[in-house]
Amino acid sequence: MFIEQPPLLYRLLFPEAMWRLKRHRRRVVYLTFDDGPIPEVTPWVLDLLDREEVKATFFLVGQNVERHPELFEEIKRRGHSWGNHTMTHLQGIKVAMSRYIDDIERADNLIHSSLFRPPHGVMRWSQGRAIKRRYNIVMQDVVSRDYSRRLSGEEVFNNICRYTRDGSIIVFHDSLKARENMMYALPRAIRWLKEQGYEMLPIPM
Repeated sequence: MFIEQPPLLYRLLFPEAMWRLKRHRRRVVYLTFDDGPIPEVTPWVLDLLDREEVKATFFLVGQNVERHPELFEEIKRRGHSWGNHTMTHLQGIKVAMSRYIDDIERADNLIHSSLFRPPHGVMRWSQGRAIKRRYNIVMQDVVSRDYSRRLSGEEVFNNICRYTRDGSIIVFHDSLKARENMMYALPRAIRWLKEQGYEMLPIPM
């Protein structure tokens, strides 16, 4: 549960971040996708979201946007929101503040979004304080763990069913590592969420 649903103590380290967005009078969740865009996975996700009439939020790695600008344009054209996921998928806890901020700003030159999510959902407290001056930090309420080689697609889907609640920000990945589990779990998760009465919306930019 520590991974799938970050504990309260960790959430309290970053009180300025979005972990869960509750709305009154209707049940809403927020599907998000990290690490793209890549041609092997992102178009499949976009087509599925179109068929299901669902909007989501994509947290983009700057290097991938640089390599595949047409996919970035397609995300925007199809009405999704998007955010900064650093230029090189850099983990803040492993590098100095100056290097981390530089990596984020390099990505911003390509992505141009007020939303930011740290890779792996981790960063130093001081980095969070600096980042929040310019960006809205989006963390997560439910991590599907679609990237895990220890989990099956069915187990990934079960994570969504077990931990999702009203206002959940749910993390999937449009990456090669997550592709098999994500392609199994995502269509089933969307159908299940609809059956539970949830609307799926993009995070406002």
